[in-house]
Amino acid sequence: MLPIPTRYFVTAAAAEGATKLNAFDNALLAAGIGNVNLVRLSSILPPGCVYDPCLQLPVGALVPTAYGVIVSDTEGELIAAAVGVIIAEDGFGAEDGFGVIMEYGGRCSREEAHQMVNEMLDEAFARRGLVAKDKKIAAVEHRVERCGCCLAAVPMWY
Repeated sequence: MLPIPTRYFVTAAAAEGATKLNAFDNALLAAGIGNVNLVRLSSILPPGCVYDPCLQLPVGALVPTAYGVIVSDTEGELIAAAVGVIIAEDGFGAEDGFGVIMEYGGRCSREEAHQMVNEMLDEAFARRGLVAKDKKIAAVEHRVERCGCCLAAVPMWY
């Protein structure tokens, strides 16, 4: 059985690169998660997982991460990515501190990406019958010069 993460942070960044993969790698570096191996997750934050904006990840670690990303090589195109976390109020028993993560990447502005994630978070909690006590959203936009990437992520750690 894998351990359950106990800490997380929210990050978003954009970057250019010579290729799509380099643009993605540069966005990972700009977001502070470029020297780890992301293990992409679906969108659930474990109960009791604590927000830690100063979380340092070990180089080369396998890091559970939910993320939204878009890469484009269309010069002048506006791209954006956003990610959000919504945490349930206490009083849901085993679900105290339980959260949902939503991520998005698209051809739009930062504000549109932010709004999209906000609406998805609200719908996810409404569907589950949960009441939010906290919500965090990070979003970024980028005007492509040559080859650009926007990335928004929620890395988790132990």
